[in-house]
Amino acid sequence: MPIGFIGLGNLGTAVATRLKEVGETVLTYNRTKEKALAKGFDVVDTPKDLLSKCDVIFLCLFDSPAVDNILHMEDGLLCEELKGKTIIDLSTHHFNDVLEVHKIMEEFEVKYLENPVFGSVAPALAGVLTLVSSGKKEVYEEVKPLLEKIGKEIFFLEKQGSATKMKLINNLCLGSFMATIAECTSLAEDCEIPKEKALDILGVGGGTSLVLNAKKQKLITEDFSAHFSNDAINKDLHCLQDLAYSMKKPLYSAAMPKELFSKMKMMGKGEEDFSSIYQLFKNS
Repeated sequence: MPIGFIGLGNLGTAVATRLKEVGETVLTYNRTKEKALAKGFDVVDTPKDLLSKCDVIFLCLFDSPAVDNILHMEDGLLCEELKGKTIIDLSTHHFNDVLEVHKIMEEFEVKYLENPVFGSVAPALAGVLTLVSSGKKEVYEEVKPLLEKIGKEIFFLEKQGSATKMKLINNLCLGSFMATIAECTSLAEDCEIPKEKALDILGVGGGTSLVLNAKKQKLITEDFSAHFSNDAINKDLHCLQDLAYSMKKPLYSAAMPKELFSKMKMMGKGEEDFSSIYQLFKNS
């Protein structure tokens, strides 16, 4: 039986491609059908159409409103046929909204796994994403063999909402590291140190990180085609600040990178890869 897949943005396309490459039959729905066909995927006309053909459906959408739309739109997923299906939700939600999704899925007797993705296009294509799951343990155990086809490190946090909160916390590191690496690179250039040499040195010095390893070539070539966009990191850091506010907890180190990525969005660069924040420092 095919696996259903909804959402063919940069990450979704990579994950769905990986599933096909490891032998799964993938049937997709995408808001723009022509784009999905152009990428070589089999496509249905509506989310509801997947329910008669697939027992397991992945969601890989930008945010909670996008998921809500897929559920509630005309011929969306919320219907009698959804009962008993399995939904693996790779989307990054707002920490409050994902609890509402859990509630809806329980009402429809759906096996739902909150499963945000840590990583972007390259690790997705290689099947080495980091995945954090929340939901019922028996659902997690049932779908884990499928998760292992796209992820290398897989963690389970049973309490609803925990995986989403951990994704937001992780992206504080991600955004902060990227902003710091970008500023260090620009400063080295201002000191007449060649950019590639500076990145080599940072890579074995204080800048050693998965972020630098992943974004080094983009910084060198200044090819900022998106793997993980400024829009996405800006949205996630905003949700993280909401989380801290709800806990009445200060969040000292999130404010500056969030505003830097907001600046990139304001400059019309929201769809560029988040490594393009380098341009802020280079041009200042």
